[in-house]
Amino acid sequence: MNFFIRTGRLFFALAALMSVISLSAQAQSWPQWMANSSHTGTPGVGGQRLTRILADIVYDPTVPSERAWGNGSLLAHYQVPLIDGERVFMEFKDGFAVGYTFGFLKWGEKAYEWRAGKLVETWAFQSNWVPPGSLNDFWEPVFHAAVANGGVYVPMASGGIAKLDKNTGVVLQQIAPFGQDFNAYQTGPLTVDKSGNIYYNVIQIVDGDSFYSNDATDSFLVKVTPMGMATMVSYKALTATAVAENTASECLNYPCGIQRVGLNVGPAIGPDGTIYGVTRAHRIGSYAFLVAIKPNLTKKWVSTLRNRFHDGCGVPVASGGLPDGLLFGCSISSPLGVDPSTNRPGDGQVDDSSSSSPAVGPDGAIFYGAQSFYNNFQGHMMKFNANGKYAGAYGFGWDQTPAIFQRDDDNKKCNGNATCYSVVIKENHYPGVVPEAYYITQLDQNLKVQWQFKSTNTQSCSRNPDGTQSCVSDHPNGFEWCVNGHLVDANGVVYANSEDGNLYAIGQGGILKEKIFQQLALGAAYTPASMDRKGRIYSLNAGHMFVVGH
Repeated sequence: MNFFIRTGRLFFALAALMSVISLSAQAQSWPQWMANSSHTGTPGVGGQRLTRILADIVYDPTVPSERAWGNGSLLAHYQVPLIDGERVFMEFKDGFAVGYTFGFLKWGEKAYEWRAGKLVETWAFQSNWVPPGSLNDFWEPVFHAAVANGGVYVPMASGGIAKLDKNTGVVLQQIAPFGQDFNAYQTGPLTVDKSGNIYYNVIQIVDGDSFYSNDATDSFLVKVTPMGMATMVSYKALTATAVAENTASECLNYPCGIQRVGLNVGPAIGPDGTIYGVTRAHRIGSYAFLVAIKPNLTKKWVSTLRNRFHDGCGVPVASGGLPDGLLFGCSISSPLGVDPSTNRPGDGQVDDSSSSSPAVGPDGAIFYGAQSFYNNFQGHMMKFNANGKYAGAYGFGWDQTPAIFQRDDDNKKCNGNATCYSVVIKENHYPGVVPEAYYITQLDQNLKVQWQFKSTNTQSCSRNPDGTQSCVSDHPNGFEWCVNGHLVDANGVVYANSEDGNLYAIGQGGILKEKIFQQLALGAAYTPASMDRKGRIYSLNAGHMFVVGH
């Protein structure tokens, strides 16, 4: 289904509009999830030293009550701080947490501006956006705006978005492709292409006792032009042929539901304009597809995430496999490399608690961090070429969008070669199959390890009101990396948040350059970071937005 809906103000002159887009592009340095529409996480400037905290702003005052939901953990996904010259845009939360429902929480967007060395709030906009489901179903979904066309686009209720004046926060346009359909939910980050078109996902579902008690009705990729005109295409229609060809409608004798977009997935756009989304069966996340869509919103190709991995039973643990034994569900009679729960090759699962989105390399290859339970919940970083052919995976992918940047090191001079680049991921080895350990890992374009940096801090710390820290050594194996949107500066320095409360700057070769403590060592849903054109780093910890530099 592909249909056209007219919205917005059509009296804008094209010349004036293009001028706005041009001026906006010059000012921006991090206008959307992972900095750009390919989701590479590269700002193009060098970062400042982590000398001091330049700003500390609380954007989520509901954290104490939300931690009560998660038995001390903070199970909420957050927007990356958006940067437009000296302006900063960040989501804010309001309301209060009651039980496991999201219904008493409110989301909105605030604007800040650097004035005389201080980050000053200039306006606030309260959205009527609400996520589907509850904490009984998945971690809190993300509210995620984007900056484009001289404004800030924010999610709204009923599958719509609004364009705000970035100077005042006044609503310039309401874009409502679904009218007042309260069963339509905008989900995942908004994506902006080079022409200023906005792309986002919507799920239509009638919530029951849980998000999964009723099948989803449909889900859509929506495209909004800079003039505010919207078109859309159904993911159910895009994947219909692939579903039939894979003959998996019974989902291993369990009703799987329709194919719909995953929660928290932001569309990615390749160098040739192809748009990439990720779908799953509504009730079974292991029945999933990577979907390539042409700019005119017709299908290009659909590639399955099923039956892709061969690192299960009988594969040596040192190679990422599972040992024989009832503890892991494998036996000596299990076929080599299978997922013990299905007795077949492992699947890339699209988990609705994840915030993974596709990322596109300079050669058009697509990377997606999928979940997989049999390898101790670590998932896989999957790679597909631009034609949809599966090209392998690395044995960690859970809840992250990798950074992708072109390197030019002493071992190989790339000289602009599009097939020569690096992929930065987190790699958390949870207690279980392998020894507990936590790494930031850099891979080459073929998913081979170039270097790793291991978390070795054992101290859980909190910042006292007087600025001092109170610490206790209670993590003998280090801390998880709580990053889901990676940041690599122009010098190849990787910036990453850890659950120990520190922001780390890691140089090429896996060498620690600096770290700085923020607010609290905290088990949390994973958080992103961004950078402005002056190299100041924006990171999130315990409901605070910190700006770090010198």
